[in-house]
Amino acid sequence: MGIGELVGAGRTADVFALDDGRVLRRYRGGGDATGEVAVMAYLAERGYPVPAVWPGAAAGELVMQRLSGVTMVEALANGAITAERAGEMLAELLRRLHAIPPRLSADPGHRVLHLDFHPENVMLTPQGPMVIDWATAAEGPPGLDSAMAALILAQVAVTVPAVSVAARAVLCSLLRQLDGIDGEHLAEARRRRAGNPTLSPDEVGKLDEAVALITEAAGS
Repeated sequence: MGIGELVGAGRTADVFALDDGRVLRRYRGGGDATGEVAVMAYLAERGYPVPAVWPGAAAGELVMQRLSGVTMVEALANGAITAERAGEMLAELLRRLHAIPPRLSADPGHRVLHLDFHPENVMLTPQGPMVIDWATAAEGPPGLDSAMAALILAQVAVTVPAVSVAARAVLCSLLRQLDGIDGEHLAEARRRRAGNPTLSPDEVGKLDEAVALITEAAGS
């Protein structure tokens, strides 16, 4: 397995090309990818659109199918997809995910949750949309996942002026497709985001504004 060029970098991991049509995702700081591999394999077995995945040589590594296409963010930027359709697609993917029984939990109300579900983590490939980056996956009430997805979009809208209009439009579209955002789930999503060590002080400081935007958009 020859490790090639760096093809992507996120807040916690780097992605390298391999010589066999796959990529290596390597966490910085000793993160463990074992659970992520198990969740992705479980979802793939049930027909959910995730890349094929294999364990890496170390606990902080995983090997994935290399996808062709662009992220939903890139598709929005180049006009290949509208904000309305992006919100619809996000809602469709969330509904499909939350129809799958939990892998571990015995609670009948629990489902697999992504908990970092946003347009940068959706790849638009020739085979259809694929959901990536399952590092924060957990199991729990699906409403929490929907609240987190809305909160991330709202947070981008209030912290990144260059894409604020697009993020608000995608958020409004997503909210129209959902059955509503439960207040308790939104409060829990806010608490989790506030404790996320990868967020900047400015991002954390705008969380209340983001929550207010969701409330406003849901009522419009």
